[in-house]
Amino acid sequence: MQPPKVRSVKEQIKDIFARYRCERSDLIPILQDVQEALGYIPAEAMKETAAFLGVPESVVYGVVSFYAQFYLTRQGRHRIRVCQGTACHVRGGRRIMRAVSKKLGIGPGETTPDYEFSLERVACFGSCALAPVMVVDGRVHGRMTPQKAEALLERVK
Repeated sequence: MQPPKVRSVKEQIKDIFARYRCERSDLIPILQDVQEALGYIPAEAMKETAAFLGVPESVVYGVVSFYAQFYLTRQGRHRIRVCQGTACHVRGGRRIMRAVSKKLGIGPGETTPDYEFSLERVACFGSCALAPVMVVDGRVHGRMTPQKAEALLERVK
């Protein structure tokens, strides 16, 4: 039995482009789909997107670098976000961040060498009543303590 063929970035994004009309207003939805497919937006994908839409590469890069939702580097399989907003800060958000950082061996904005975890600092999730808050793979966990955060990471592993 043959192993599955690994598709190139160019092949994968051509499938994405097929769903769009080649209009500049499609830029953000295309980038969201590229990131969904690849996990981040590599330089090759930005170049291909610019060519597809007929815009300068600098326009695509400007959008990718402006919006926090887009990543220029490969992210971990599990995304850990720790709120540092006012309510979370007052209720121990900084201690949560330190505990998670120590447990994973990375700082905010970094990814573990095995690409299992990426850690992010977030200004506010809007879940202040649950402060301090940590979001793991899109799921909100409130009223965290450093011990609860470490236990959660163990379960995720």
